[in-house]
Amino acid sequence: MRDNDISAVIEHIKGSLEHEKLPIVSDLAEKDHDPFKILISTILSLRTKDEVTETATRNLFLLASIPEEMMELSEEVIAAAIYPVGFYRNKAKTIRHVCRELVDTYDSRVPDSIEELLKLKGVGRKTANLVVTLGYGGQGICVDTHVHRISNRLGYVKTKTPDETEFALRDKLPRTYWIHYNTLLVAFGRTMCKPVSPLCSQCPVIAYCDRVGVGKSR
Repeated sequence: MRDNDISAVIEHIKGSLEHEKLPIVSDLAEKDHDPFKILISTILSLRTKDEVTETATRNLFLLASIPEEMMELSEEVIAAAIYPVGFYRNKAKTIRHVCRELVDTYDSRVPDSIEELLKLKGVGRKTANLVVTLGYGGQGICVDTHVHRISNRLGYVKTKTPDETEFALRDKLPRTYWIHYNTLLVAFGRTMCKPVSPLCSQCPVIAYCDRVGVGKSR
């Protein structure tokens, strides 16, 4: 695709998703711009289906909604609340560790910069960018497997890893799209531009797409 077509591509994708459910982290941000809830929900979402993440997130926040309250829960209680998210025991340990760091180092406030967020155990660039953008309305581009795959499939970037994709997008994606780019492409990747056998015959941006790496499609 041509770089200057990105605005049209995003608008077409946005229009096709009007009636689709938002990913749980984005849904939380729409209802409650709480950086702590976004941080914990994102940690839970790693390698976990969204419907499982949604249930686990709601169950956990019924027990605790701030770092101090979370610290009062044992790892076993947290693990039971978030089961069956992927690696739920490790995530329970990570959540308690993160909450301890927030209380001891940041006066219970979630940092608002990517650099500080990356100092927290278990927080990578995807999580840090989501907290900054959805929690604080700051500048960032969250890149997960959907964003990485679709950005390359379109031919908008040519990168090998999500981190490379983030920095490539920072160089060329108009800033007006930074915050919502992840939400749109995650939803689009789940419903239309699937990892295997994407629905190209129904795709609203097929006229722009280079279909890089696409073999079988529907």
